[in-house]
Amino acid sequence: MKGEHKATLSFSDGTPSIEMPIYKGTVGPDVIDIRKIYGQTGKFTFDPGFMSTAACESKITYIDGDKGELVYRGYPIEVLAQNCDFLETCYLLLYGELPTAAERGQFGAEINNHSMVHEQMHRFFTGFRRDAHPMAILVAVIGALAAFYHDTLDITDPESRRKSAIRVIAKIPTLMAMAYKYSVGEPFRYPRFELSFAANIMQMMFGTPCEDYVRNDVLVRALDRILILHADHEQNASTSTVRLAGSSGANPFACISAGISTLWGPAHGGANEACLVMLNKLLADGGVSKIGDFIKQVKDKDSGVKLMGFGHRVYKNYDPRAKLMRESCHEVLTELGLHDDPLFAIAMKLEQIALEDDYFVSRKLYPNVDYYSGIVQKAMGIPVSMFTCMFAVARTVGWISQWNEMISEPDQKIGRPRQLYTGYPTREFIPMNKR
Repeated sequence: MKGEHKATLSFSDGTPSIEMPIYKGTVGPDVIDIRKIYGQTGKFTFDPGFMSTAACESKITYIDGDKGELVYRGYPIEVLAQNCDFLETCYLLLYGELPTAAERGQFGAEINNHSMVHEQMHRFFTGFRRDAHPMAILVAVIGALAAFYHDTLDITDPESRRKSAIRVIAKIPTLMAMAYKYSVGEPFRYPRFELSFAANIMQMMFGTPCEDYVRNDVLVRALDRILILHADHEQNASTSTVRLAGSSGANPFACISAGISTLWGPAHGGANEACLVMLNKLLADGGVSKIGDFIKQVKDKDSGVKLMGFGHRVYKNYDPRAKLMRESCHEVLTELGLHDDPLFAIAMKLEQIALEDDYFVSRKLYPNVDYYSGIVQKAMGIPVSMFTCMFAVARTVGWISQWNEMISEPDQKIGRPRQLYTGYPTREFIPMNKR
C-alpha cells in the first residue's frame, strides 16, 4: 500500500483545501485515505452502510462483482472448489498458502483432536426449549466456549490465537449437530476421527445409535462444496461485525458469536431459507402449472412479488459460486432420484426460465449460490431451520482468519464509527410538575 498519488478535497464554505493520499491495492479500486479529514477540517464523512468505505486492509479474500470473480488468497473459487477439500481451504485462509500433504495431514489431525466439546456443555442444551431456533442455541454455545478454554484467550499471543482458531473451526460442527439433535429429541453423536469434515457433520446430524450410519459420497462432496463456497466473502456484514467486536479486544469466541448473530439476519444468511419459502408457496399454489402466473407477477413492479435466490448485491454478473453449486445440485437430485419431486421440479423450471428469459438475462438475474445451496440442503434432509447454522459452520474459518489478521495489525484501533446527528440541540430541563 503506497500513497504516491494525492487527492485534493476543496470546500465551498471557506474551509481550506486538504490533500489526502491515494493507495493502490494489488487489484480493485484505489482507496483515498480520509483519516485526517476530521483533524484538519472538523468534518466527518457520511457513508451509510459503509458502501464506499474501506474499513481495513486485507490479504484474504477479493471480490470483483462486475466480473463475477471470487478469490481466496489469490486462488479463484472455481479452482479451489474443484481441486481441494474444505480443510485444505481452511488451511489456505488461515495461513495464506495451500498445505503440503504433510501439513494437510497434521492440520486434519489437529482439527480432529479438538472436535469434541467439554461434556459439561451438554447441560447447556437442556436450558433451551425444544422448539428454540438452532441459531439462538449456536449463538449461546459458541460464546460459552470462552468459559471452558481460558488457556487460549490471550489475544496478544499468536500461538493462543492459532489454537483458538483451531478450536472454533473444529467444535462448531459438533455444536451445530448437537443443536439439531436436541431439536428433534435424539441423542447427541460424537465426531469420528476417521471421517472427513463434511462426512462427520452428516453422521453427527443423521446417525443414530440404532444402526451404523452409511454415508453417501455424492452428498458428502456436495456438502464439502457448500462449505468451501461459503468459507469467506470479504467484508460483509457478519465479517465486519467480527472485526468490530475484535477491535475492542474481545475474546475470539465472543467475536464469532457476534458474527453468527449478524448472519442470522434474513438480509444476510437467511437467503437460502427465503428461496425454500418461495418454492413451497409456489407448490402450495399449484406447482409447475402456476409458474407462468408467478413470473408475470415478478415482472410487474406493482405486484410486490419477489423472485428469491436470483441476482446478488455484490455480483453484477453471474455469481461464480452458483455454477459450481448448480453442478452439485443436479448431482444430488440425480443421486436421490428427486428430479420429478414436485418441489424440485418447480425449482428446476424456475432455473430454466431465469437462464433463458430475456427479462432475467438482460437484468443479469441469474440464480445465485443461495438458490442452489438451499435446494441441495433440502434434498439432503437438512431442515430449513438449520440452513443458516450450516452457513455459520462454513463461514467460521473466514471470520477467525479475518479476526486474526486484524489483531495482527500493528496499528489496529478499536472501531468507532461517527454519525450525522440530527436530534435536538441542548435543551432546557423542565421539572416534572411544570411539563
